[in-house]
Amino acid sequence: MKIIDYLKKFWAFLKEDSWQSWVVSIILMVVIVKFVFFPGMTLITGSPLPLVVIESCSMYHNADFESWWSQNEEWYAQKDITKEDFESFSYKNGMNKGDIILVWARGNYNTGDVIIFEPNADALAPNPIIHRLIGENPYETKGDHNTQQLMKTNNLKKVDETNIPKENVLGKSLFKIPLLGWVKLIFYEAWYWGRLNLWGISPPHELGFCK
Repeated sequence: MKIIDYLKKFWAFLKEDSWQSWVVSIILMVVIVKFVFFPGMTLITGSPLPLVVIESCSMYHNADFESWWSQNEEWYAQKDITKEDFESFSYKNGMNKGDIILVWARGNYNTGDVIIFEPNADALAPNPIIHRLIGENPYETKGDHNTQQLMKTNNLKKVDETNIPKENVLGKSLFKIPLLGWVKLIFYEAWYWGRLNLWGISPPHELGFCK
């Protein structure tokens, strides 16, 4: 009974309108999210990153599907991907910076899936990449908004998405929560813009909302 009494007192304390109860509540929420929620999500999804935020504009479509396709048809035709194929893909209208996606790592990956993968070992990119799978043997991807695939020779971070090892794939997007990730990104963006301004550097175009 003592344990129940202690729990009742603790619950009553959490409901108090005091700074002490607020501090304890925040600490408790962090502990639950870090040590209960995310491990549980990892167990369910099979991915070490069950929830991720899209941090760039590489999957963004700046026009309706018909207009976007007319601009990009030639490139995909070289990969034997037709308009009908693309219309059957998930997220055919692209994804936005700030979207939160649930990552699913159970089952197979097929052309058209939006996958999350670790960059090649010698790349300078610090975070996993979220792009569309456009080839399966080997795995290769492309960002819908990008004009070409990333190769070591055409980007400063030396990312190569033309030959992705299977073990680098963390999962695919099962569904997305539109733009909710800006709750996190807004703090990162403010810090990044401020740091660049202090150094007298113009922020790269991918910062801020996609255009």
